[in-house]
Amino acid sequence: MIQQERYATTNRHGYSVRYSPFSPTIFACATAQNYGIQGRGTLFILDYVPGTPIRLVKAFEWPYGLYDVTWSELEEDVVIGGGADGNIIFIALNRANVPRLILKGHTKEVYSIDWSQTRQEQLLLSGSWDHLVKVWDPQAGNLLSTFTGHTNKVYSVAWSPRIPGLFASVAGDGSLCLWNLQQPAPLAAIPAHSCEVLSCDWSKYEQHT
Repeated sequence: MIQQERYATTNRHGYSVRYSPFSPTIFACATAQNYGIQGRGTLFILDYVPGTPIRLVKAFEWPYGLYDVTWSELEEDVVIGGGADGNIIFIALNRANVPRLILKGHTKEVYSIDWSQTRQEQLLLSGSWDHLVKVWDPQAGNLLSTFTGHTNKVYSVAWSPRIPGLFASVAGDGSLCLWNLQQPAPLAAIPAHSCEVLSCDWSKYEQHT
């Protein structure tokens, strides 16, 4: 029988869960009040060791909903949230309830963020309801590039785990776009569905899938 443990994020609705790349027991959960329509957000950092209850490590409060979460691939105590206010918030677990860094550039909700998984680069990707995809230098805190091509809300962005500079995005326009850092236009814009596409991911076993 599979054993299940639960942790109640009271008055918050969960949007994204991501495990730490440095610890097999630590994970983060991005949440928002009122299903993200309005209200505050909380980023829960949790610890789960099989056979024990889920333990709260830290709860970071933000005035707006938090829709996505990713972890730094450089520092094990840094986690990043995508906010309903269009900001990207860096949180250090060993600091008080104050952001370490805030990246500003989107004009609407940041619904998806992803840190590059290839060691040749250390870049942050963001997708927003302003129809834009952006690439950031998270160490310098600078915006590097903005990619246009979607005609509706961007719901999900994902770096290729194998090919540096390659990433994918999907949006409310029903399309799946493939991008390269060196080109402002999509390498491919695939009409994936006739309605909204909410998520995308890469195969960990096949380089081009």
